Amino acid sequence: MLQTSDQRRVRTLTLDRPEALNAFNEALYDALADALLEAAEDPAVAVVLLTGSGRAFSAGTDLLEMHRIATDPTFERGRHGFPGLVDALAAFPKPLVVAVNGVGLGIGATVLGFADLAFMATDARLKCPFTSLGVAPEAASSYLLPRLVGRQQAAWLLLSAEWISAAEAEEMGLVWRVCEPEDLLPEARRHAEVLAARPITSLVAVKQTMTDPLRTGIADARARENAAFADLMGGPANLEALAAFAEGREPDFSGL
Repeated sequence: MLQTSDQRRVRTLTLDRPEALNAFNEALYDALADALLEAAEDPAVAVVLLTGSGRAFSAGTDLLEMHRIATDPTFERGRHGFPGLVDALAAFPKPLVVAVNGVGLGIGATVLGFADLAFMATDARLKCPFTSLGVAPEAASSYLLPRLVGRQQAAWLLLSAEWISAAEAEEMGLVWRVCEPEDLLPEARRHAEVLAARPITSLVAVKQTMTDPLRTGIADARARENAAFADLMGGPANLEALAAFAEGREPDFSGL
């Protein structure tokens, strides 16, 4: 579900549910949150590199499980779940390098708001599918994405639920470098190892000075997003979107 390897003070975390396009179920949310918390405390880890296995980076939240959560009050949630993963991302004190090796939807795209360096394969694509699911943004993306790419680019990303190519992501500043697929991990790792050769205390201090001014904005955005998400989750538009996904058809929002 999550593969971990260490090399030259870089810990590589690889999302490994290829049969589900590395979609996050509760177990994977828990596993990645735990891995980030552990890496934060491990003195042998200077940098974390996050990527995916197979042809996807991450297809976001597992929609079949999301449907169960929306309709089954007895469903047992994870120990950390989505909120705990975002907590771990927001608090992660060391450099986080993300290598988007394939499609990235939902958290597979919004995680870039927490990346210190982001690399993307030329054939990868990104989507923030929130309006197509009848829900609200997540992971402080309503705050972080406008800061990262500008208001109108962020508005298109969050409102349209349209695919963004690697070239578009690079042009708008959503990712730092675009690489051929075979070069993606070597290039991301090369840069991660440059950082990892520096003193961890200095890396942490630099990141802290950059991220501390954002913490209040991130927390406030998450509160607004969570309230909107809770209001919309299980509502008519969301249930129509989830039913359409389960039935293999396009959702019909014409009456909503």
